[in-house]
Amino acid sequence: MRHDDQRPPAAVLFDVLGPDYEKAFAGAPAHLSALEWLIERLPPAARTLDVGSGTGRPTAAALVAAGHSVLGVDVSPVMVELATRQVPEAEFRCGDIRELPLEAESFDGVCVFFSLLQMTRSEQSALTRRLALALRPGGHLVLATVPADVEDIEFVFMGQPVRATSFAEEDVVAMVQAAGLTLTARHSTVFSPDHPGADPEPHLFLYCRRDEAAR
Repeated sequence: MRHDDQRPPAAVLFDVLGPDYEKAFAGAPAHLSALEWLIERLPPAARTLDVGSGTGRPTAAALVAAGHSVLGVDVSPVMVELATRQVPEAEFRCGDIRELPLEAESFDGVCVFFSLLQMTRSEQSALTRRLALALRPGGHLVLATVPADVEDIEFVFMGQPVRATSFAEEDVVAMVQAAGLTLTARHSTVFSPDHPGADPEPHLFLYCRRDEAAR
């Protein structure tokens, strides 16, 4: 077992936040709308992947309620324990998605809600490409991020010091297109987390489809 100072920063952060993160973000209207969009396009009993699955709510819970199977992956053992308890019908694994083998064309839907921000830009691009390849042709992916032209900046998030990296909006779009995904729609909004002292955040949601079977 690794010592705390060797764990990924995201694991340290979300172990601390635990259920407070769900309280702050689970009711975000744009997140819920993105889930509805995905669920409307999934085949019956679809196989779905939730990257950075957190407490399991709202994403895994909504997918399970719609009759789909869910594999949730999160680097935080605290989050995985919460999700397993709250959404027992889904499967949750504690691990780093960057290291998890993903079988080609094995998922009908993929959710990536704010789970790239503590990766480098090259890691975000490489993972998006792997997730696109893990989608079956005709499958859909929804990705949400905080669009900003920033790299390894330090700030305070829900009272915790964190470092984050992101892309400006058009560069996020270019990243998903370079991964082989077709962007069908995008939605930009500003959301105020339900947490003391939290500042409003710009959120970008991308609605994507994999059209090509070729690698």
